Amino acid sequence: MVEIIELDEVDRGLLHALQVDGRASFSRVGEVLGVSDQRVARRYRRLRSTGLLRVVGVVDGRRLGYESWAIRLRCTPDAAVAIAEALGRRPDTFWVHLLSGGTEISAGTLQRTARERESLLLSKLARTNRVLSVTAHRTLHTFVGGRVGWQGLAVLSPEQVAHLADGRVYRRREDEQITLGPGDQALLDELSRDGRAGYADLAAATGWSESTVRRRMEQLCSAGALFFDMDVLPALLGYQVEAQLWMSVPPAELDATGRALAGHHEVAFAGATTGPANLTASIVCRDDEALYRYLNDSLGALPAIRHIETAPIIRTVKRAGAVLPL
Repeated sequence: MVEIIELDEVDRGLLHALQVDGRASFSRVGEVLGVSDQRVARRYRRLRSTGLLRVVGVVDGRRLGYESWAIRLRCTPDAAVAIAEALGRRPDTFWVHLLSGGTEISAGTLQRTARERESLLLSKLARTNRVLSVTAHRTLHTFVGGRVGWQGLAVLSPEQVAHLADGRVYRRREDEQITLGPGDQALLDELSRDGRAGYADLAAATGWSESTVRRRMEQLCSAGALFFDMDVLPALLGYQVEAQLWMSVPPAELDATGRALAGHHEVAFAGATTGPANLTASIVCRDDEALYRYLNDSLGALPAIRHIETAPIIRTVKRAGAVLPL
């Protein structure tokens, strides 16, 4: 079990600030929190050194025409961990979870082409004899997750959030067309490991000049192809129970129900998918009693949910970015 670190107002403010702008300077965060930039830097290094906090650069596949898929596998008990770890090593997967009794795996994937999709779903997974079943559905819309951060981190006032947002270096221009070039992968790989990497380090990784790195990052971010996610282990904040939910909602009520989930502090991810369970969510709760109350009270108050399946997450093999947690 992860040891919970005692967090004070500065720590929590820093977490929320990095969720608003993952590359915000320590001085700007200090302005918002009313503390020195040295104090902010010390707190960031402390939290990051635990391995429980990372800022990662994330590719927005939809802006590049990629397909987002939610995959669920049922495996033999002796093979689930190995298969989950193999999925975690793939560059096209994210959020790989072991579920329930350790015989199920859920994962998200980004597929650039139909050939890549078929290679993973029809060849690699289907031919693994210890995979008993595979279901895969397109993720059509995201209500919470990615650019829309987890509400459980929110502690800053609207004025503080606005001040941080005003300081963002990159302004999005949705009409800008973007394609990835052959040199972009090294940049994206480095940012997936550390979204706050300095320009000098990024220049060394790509072989570009610092000015070229700055210019390319601005192009990718302003076009919406790249954003920065604040990846924090919920246990750091005292949330000891995580679960995956699959819900069935009438199509006419899908958007309203998804938006309602976006207002729940327990919901770390919620998305609309194809398939009989057309709304999926990942939730975090402090304990089993809190999970029970959430299912009974919060979800019970959403009348459009016709069916729900709940699976506890027993281990997360891969989170956001490319680096596997220890």
